[in-house]
Amino acid sequence: MFGDLFEEDFSFISNNHYGKGKKSKPRESEPPAPRDFTNLSGIKNQGGTCYLNSLLQTLLFTPEFREALFSLGPEELGTLDDSRKPDAKMGSGSLAFGKYLKMIQPVEITLDWVSSWCILLDLDMDSMAAVCREEQKMEMRQHDVQELNRILFSALETSLVGTSGHDLINRLYHGIVVNQIVCKECKNVSERQEDFLDLTVAVKGVAGLEEALWNMYVEEEYFENDNLYRCGACDKLVEASKSAKLRKLPPFLTISLLRFNFDFEKCERYKETSCYTFPIQINLKPFCEQTEMDDSEYMYELFSVIIHKGGCYGGHYHVYIRDVDELGNWQLQEEENGLIEEKALRDTENAKDTENPLAVLKGILLEEEAKQIPVDQLGQKLLEKKGVSWNKKYRKQYGPLRKYLQNHPQIFQLSPDGNKVSLKETHKLLFKLDSHGQNLQSPSQKNDVQWNCEKNPPRPRAASAGCHWFDLNDSKVQPIKEKDIEKQFQGKESAYMLFYRKAQLKRPPEARGNPRYQIPEHLLNEMNAANTELQKKRAECDSANNGIDLHLHLSSCYKFHNGALHPSLSWKESVVDLTIDRRKTLGDLRQAVFQMLESWEGDMVLSMAKPLPAGLHLYQVLDGDELTLHGIGLADGADVFVWNGKEVGGTKVLAGPEHEPVVLNVLRLAEHNEGSKGQHFSEAQHVFSCSTSLGQLHSALAPAGGIILKNGSGAETEAKNWEVFHEEDMKETVRSVGLRDGCSVLILDSHDQSFVNVASGNLTAFTYDISWLQVKNFCGGEEEEKHVKITATIETVMSDIKMKAIRELQLEEELANKSCLRPVSGNGKLLSPVPEDYTVKEAELKMGSLLGLCRGKAPTSTQLFLYFMVGSDQSCSPEMEIVVEETASVSECLNLMLEKSGLSGDNWHLRRLDWCYEAGEALSQENATLKELNVCRGDTLVITEGKLPEKGFLKIPIWWLKPSSHKKHGENAQDQVNGITWKMEALQVSAAAAPPEPTHPGLDLCYAGRIEIAGEASLEDLKMQALTLPCCQEQVVPLPSFLRAWTMDNKRPGKLLRDNKRRLSDYRLGARVEICIEPLQEEENLGPQELLLRVQMGIPGERDYSSSWDLVWDISKECTTWALRQRVASHYCLPVDKIEIAKYFPERFEWLPISSWTQQISKRKRRKKQASLQSAPYHLKDGDIIGVKNLLLDDTKDFSTVRDDIGKEKQRQLALEKRKSRQEHVQDPLFPEERLPTKPRKPEVALSISVGVFR
Repeated sequence: MFGDLFEEDFSFISNNHYGKGKKSKPRESEPPAPRDFTNLSGIKNQGGTCYLNSLLQTLLFTPEFREALFSLGPEELGTLDDSRKPDAKMGSGSLAFGKYLKMIQPVEITLDWVSSWCILLDLDMDSMAAVCREEQKMEMRQHDVQELNRILFSALETSLVGTSGHDLINRLYHGIVVNQIVCKECKNVSERQEDFLDLTVAVKGVAGLEEALWNMYVEEEYFENDNLYRCGACDKLVEASKSAKLRKLPPFLTISLLRFNFDFEKCERYKETSCYTFPIQINLKPFCEQTEMDDSEYMYELFSVIIHKGGCYGGHYHVYIRDVDELGNWQLQEEENGLIEEKALRDTENAKDTENPLAVLKGILLEEEAKQIPVDQLGQKLLEKKGVSWNKKYRKQYGPLRKYLQNHPQIFQLSPDGNKVSLKETHKLLFKLDSHGQNLQSPSQKNDVQWNCEKNPPRPRAASAGCHWFDLNDSKVQPIKEKDIEKQFQGKESAYMLFYRKAQLKRPPEARGNPRYQIPEHLLNEMNAANTELQKKRAECDSANNGIDLHLHLSSCYKFHNGALHPSLSWKESVVDLTIDRRKTLGDLRQAVFQMLESWEGDMVLSMAKPLPAGLHLYQVLDGDELTLHGIGLADGADVFVWNGKEVGGTKVLAGPEHEPVVLNVLRLAEHNEGSKGQHFSEAQHVFSCSTSLGQLHSALAPAGGIILKNGSGAETEAKNWEVFHEEDMKETVRSVGLRDGCSVLILDSHDQSFVNVASGNLTAFTYDISWLQVKNFCGGEEEEKHVKITATIETVMSDIKMKAIRELQLEEELANKSCLRPVSGNGKLLSPVPEDYTVKEAELKMGSLLGLCRGKAPTSTQLFLYFMVGSDQSCSPEMEIVVEETASVSECLNLMLEKSGLSGDNWHLRRLDWCYEAGEALSQENATLKELNVCRGDTLVITEGKLPEKGFLKIPIWWLKPSSHKKHGENAQDQVNGITWKMEALQVSAAAAPPEPTHPGLDLCYAGRIEIAGEASLEDLKMQALTLPCCQEQVVPLPSFLRAWTMDNKRPGKLLRDNKRRLSDYRLGARVEICIEPLQEEENLGPQELLLRVQMGIPGERDYSSSWDLVWDISKECTTWALRQRVASHYCLPVDKIEIAKYFPERFEWLPISSWTQQISKRKRRKKQASLQSAPYHLKDGDIIGVKNLLLDDTKDFSTVRDDIGKEKQRQLALEKRKSRQEHVQDPLFPEERLPTKPRKPEVALSISVGVFR
């Protein structure tokens, strides 16, 4: 903290640059500003050093302390420079700083130097760059100012040993407290003395400083009952009283307020922000042991208050200080005086309205005869007495009434339920005595000790005698009034340390307003030298601040061509830099230029210049030699042209903003566009004066019959931003039409004007749209397919592109009537043909796209090109193409497709192909046209077997789930896997196809048939109707509740349908749903919170399982691993910790153990940590298979079977074969990549989602 804390530093380093918008250039650093109107110097916060600044300012404004340090000359202490020497004698007190620093110089020299610095040096604040170097090493932590005060005094005492100031701290700050214990039997007095440099007083539960001192030094503590005192004289336990008194008072009394406490209930620190008053003057006579002296010996005056703003974990310190020697200027600014006087008058008139609520509430409670009154009644009496409610007058500042009463427990006593309140007995008496002007004394004391000596108050000080207060907040210093101290009684910003001085300490008249008083000569000389250096640096900085660099351009080094000035030599050789003070006149500048250019002859004219893209241009001439450079607008870095005012190099130069040159980009269409996209025009730059008319521009650039278009945003914008200059615009100037540097103009000859709509004044094709398309020949046989580039615009008709392509490919002309253009997708597939009367824009083709020239007639704009297939399986049914009229009905379109595919009959309907490439939405309106149903060119339709059900009816395929027969013991696992595979292949029969042959007896599923049922029917109706199917009639089912219904998902039972009374439409089954019916041995009615699982126990010693059982598990409370283990263990009557369970994934032949349960987890933590099994990774649902291992019989935790191993091997082989086949196709030249069979892709369109009624 100290050490090199106050190391002398005159570098005044600063990174500040002068001037706004100036280029940076090396200049001397700016020195600190002089002191402001207060004539006092603050101390800059170096990062968390506000507590240090506040204490230093307090010691600085303690004249007796400051002068005691000054009285120690350099012959006793040495100098600051001597203390830096390696062999300098160090005070042993450096060790007292402990954790703060390694001390490298005596503390008293440091304080001498900083005191003289702050008093005499002409700075508005001390930056003290080296002051907090040690603090910056301490992670910018803020420390306690009370702790700093004690460490500093300890270090000073030790460092001053052997000097005349060895007793400085003891003389100014040392006091004595005596603690006494009086035996009530023998009256023996046992006492113990304690020295102090500062007093620490309580804040919690105390109204103010006087009450805290009364509790400490007047109130007695009694030893009685179970708490007795052992008297040394009586040699036994006796009753006694304990008290403390101030035996010796120091000249300067430092008091620390215990604002920070610890809440043992919340286990956290907190700051006391309740109201805590302290007087400007205090009489300590009631608290002293000796009271015989005159009252003036006990009177103390407040002269410093260190304030803490914030909480217990951080904040900010600043200090209120009374300027005892009146070194500062306390006068407030003149414009504030009138407002202050008005406010004072207003405050006097409205004194009653701004009363302290504490006194108001005390007065109300004293008037009440009852001991306690309700809090609500107290608020009502406040309203009756003051005419305004608590919420309206005090709530904003003090909070709710009940909370305010709770924050003052030392005054108000609340009932246990907090609904009633009374005034404590102690404060009743104090308030009554105070209201009658009597002496305040504690009822427990019977002596005549005075509280604040109101009988003989001391004579008040004169208003002008040292009552000037200042707020020193780091570098900011401002005057305040004495009454502003009352604002620091409470709140987050409140007093933390109080500094009192004896009222008898009077300052000599010569010290008043004299900052040089009692300062040693060597320090005066040092500060004088520092001030002289400061003034010198400020003068240099002032000159640097006002110095500007001008760039002088000499006419002899320039020539005028292409509308602007250009240097004939290099730029560096043509420009001369001149630095001059901006406060000088234009005549001084002219004289300086004459001195630089000794060879100049004739008149000299100085003109403002500005570098532009076209070159250097001249503006106004600088006139008025008596004007300052700042006044005529010359800024740092300005360009000035030196010439004769007429011509440069024999060429007349037109100056001024009206002749400013503008650089335009002139674009012309290229003769032939063979390059890549966008390389279709030539570009050149031309310079014109901004006053040039468009007629002159047209004559210079455009040929006869040509036109000019402008684009102010450059060449790479849309066509709609290009505008044609009409004949009536030719009188406008370049500037008036908005042409600036960098703007583009397009020149079109007469044969290029087909791209322009002159009537609307816009381009019909933007220059970048004039590009090309690729056309590839697919009409040939096995010969190589050629492709060519065809130039086109977005308005080019497709028939013209086809004819150009036929010519470029050198094909027969008659092919034009037998061919069409089809876009080629990225994977090489030919898309639907483009109508020949479409333009490139209407066909939605991008420039550079690839088109295929194919045989076949292209559809017209009223026809649709469609793909179709029979069934949604592409491997079984190839994709076919057809062209139909968009006005054709669905039934007509279906007949045409059936005819082309070789099918017959009326048992068919059409469906759209959905995004999964499966048959989706049915085209149910057979008489509607394709256009009305939004069937678009390139759509794919699916011919599906079966008639469409009537509106509101569902056609649902029904599957019958037979009980699975378990594998016999010893059956070959390979045969079983083959059987499962065969069964799954058998299930690949589409529900739309004919009913399959009678199924194998070992199959779990068999197809029962198809039913047609209304959507409003119930699930029970569906089960009853399913029993009427021929395959199900042989089953004996007493009631529908003996049947379980599933939806089919990937040819397996999927979602379980609950509630027999629920309507089928409520299940949202969809048009392509299939239902699986499972017979049961007993009636079942599952609730929504019951999960159906199939559990099977592992056979000990074998990799196999016994038959599965249906397990119903209630998950209404929790669906966790722990709950499932309990349910499974209960089912098999086994201990929970003797089983292991896993879920089976049949599509992957894998088991996932459910083993996150641990016996050590408590129930509370288990609920918090374990996730639901219905989420990842288990996704537990109805019908899942759960394997169980009995650890009592089988300790292996491998759940897999031989069937799983064989199934995984088959999956791996299938994947390898598929990958190998794909690679062979890619490498085979007979199967080029673009001809590989691919799934059809529709063009991307906006997605429209129809949502039903939300419930």
